[in-house]
Amino acid sequence: MKHGFIKVGAAIPLVSVADTKYNTEQLIAMAHRAHEEGAEVTVFPELCITGYTCGDLLTQQTLLQEAENGVARFAEATKGYDNIYIIGAPIYVCGALYNCALVVQQGRILGIVPKCYIPNYGEFNERRWFSTGYNLRMEDDIHYAGQKVHIGSYQIFHTGRYAFGVEICEDLWSVTPPSSALALQGAEIIFNLSASDEVTGKHEYLRSLIAQQSARCMAGYVYSSCGYGESTTDLVFAGNALIAENGTMIAMGERFRFDAQLVCTEIDLDKLRMERRGNTTFATAQADLFPKATHVHTRAITEKECALSRTYSPLPFVPSGNELDAHCNEILNIQVAGLAKRLTHIHCSKAVIGISGGLDSTLALLATVRTFDRLSLPRKGIIGITMPGFGTTDRTYQNALALMQLLGITLREISIKDACIQHFKDIEHDITIHDTTYENSQARERTQLLMDVANRENAIVIGTGDLSELALGWATYNGDHMSMYGLNAGIPKTLVRHLVAWEATHTYDAEIRDILLDVVNTPISPELIPAKDDGTIKQKTEDLVGPYELHDFFIYHFLRSGYTPSKIYYIACKTFEGSYDKATIKKWLTTFFRRFFQQQFKRSCLPDGPKVGSVSLSPRGDWRMPSDASAALWLEECERL
Repeated sequence: MKHGFIKVGAAIPLVSVADTKYNTEQLIAMAHRAHEEGAEVTVFPELCITGYTCGDLLTQQTLLQEAENGVARFAEATKGYDNIYIIGAPIYVCGALYNCALVVQQGRILGIVPKCYIPNYGEFNERRWFSTGYNLRMEDDIHYAGQKVHIGSYQIFHTGRYAFGVEICEDLWSVTPPSSALALQGAEIIFNLSASDEVTGKHEYLRSLIAQQSARCMAGYVYSSCGYGESTTDLVFAGNALIAENGTMIAMGERFRFDAQLVCTEIDLDKLRMERRGNTTFATAQADLFPKATHVHTRAITEKECALSRTYSPLPFVPSGNELDAHCNEILNIQVAGLAKRLTHIHCSKAVIGISGGLDSTLALLATVRTFDRLSLPRKGIIGITMPGFGTTDRTYQNALALMQLLGITLREISIKDACIQHFKDIEHDITIHDTTYENSQARERTQLLMDVANRENAIVIGTGDLSELALGWATYNGDHMSMYGLNAGIPKTLVRHLVAWEATHTYDAEIRDILLDVVNTPISPELIPAKDDGTIKQKTEDLVGPYELHDFFIYHFLRSGYTPSKIYYIACKTFEGSYDKATIKKWLTTFFRRFFQQQFKRSCLPDGPKVGSVSLSPRGDWRMPSDASAALWLEECERL
């Protein structure tokens, strides 16, 4: 696939215990299916040629020989495909029996990987039959299924476009899984052949274990565990197909099915490589690594054009479901902790906030109220100033007044009209020309008022600008761009909306709740241009710079994932299909990159403010970029879309 995606599969075939011919047929059928679905690498369960629950039959020569014959038949049946398949079989070599994974491509067995950690607990004490592959040090290749093959527990397979490693079941549960060493030596995807029985509560732990290992390795992790057909004498195997990527479970199969299943999705190599490039801890851990892996080069895999099956949230900064409650409360607590520390450090008991009746200032006010309550400071120490200007509408004005009154803070109203009119005269600007000078003069007048009131009250000015505005540079330099503590600096616009709505429904009574929800539903605007004749907002931000849901999507995948413009465009077209056409997405994507690079100078001198998520634009923290960096490469790619 293009755009750095690699389609992988976790296959769970039907199995008949000790019937290698039946099992081989099932594996071949699943291999054909995986080929048709475009999976470049597909992993099958542990010991899938024989069945995992064969017990002492695993020591029988008949079963071992037929397992070898089955592997040979599977290799022959898939000889016409350049796809890679990883199957499981018991292999007897050098006087010991090993639980092995076999990596097969175009009829060739590229390598045999024996299991390192052999469990000695539970109903299936594997040490009764198998030896650990960790101590297997073979200088020469072995002969198996009519081929000469290298056997060793630590192998990395290189396809030319990516590298992967293999571990088996218990290996993952060990203190130092082989996948950790494999990842540090270049493996970007780990495949696990497993046979994990099902008991109450184990599934959630397993999911967590896989997700966490994929996060530690900064890798994709593809897990397949045996299912229907295994012996149920003492245990039940539910058939787990799980695919994780850097800590996130991106695809799962259905447990307890009575038929075969194949779970396919795409691993995003670009994102994984971005994570590794930016994490020096990962690179540091590579030093003095042992054991060293053997590197195996596969044949080239044809890059197929497949439809993208994985989905992306149109609101990547906004959690869904039950997570939303926990995240909203946690974000507000982070804001409170940040502001509380600043206030106590400078021995300050007052704060000044410009209240416009819009989303950002409302969130900043709510977080400040929380902070004063936590510090047992009187709310009257919060000085909310509404500063109506030429574009202020009655809706936002009334909401600002009512909210400040009901929250019990100190309310002040200072019109900026006369000051701005005098300023226009001073600089000889025609008040009828509604240009940048006209707009920015108002923003700077408001900031001057806030700063001077703060000086007089021995208070600090709370900044209200959010992360989306900072990314786009949608702020007046030394106007609303400046404050003494930028409380919303780490929160994108789409999340601001949800936070205000969450506070409305979880914290306040009906009267305040209704005001907050009306703020949420008010069109986003700086209100610097006179309103329409009917008194409604004329200057809508999203008409000028584009929809914030698109820009937040672009911000997340550019900064967090390191995606190119073409990849962002590709997934945005899929994610927002039916909401925005391709021309619209291209237009605003181009606008995003143009503004992001042009406006870095505003971010280079941002006031302090708390980071709340995985993306931050602080020049002292996550994003350090020269103010005069060229956007040419990114804009040229946008032009080619």
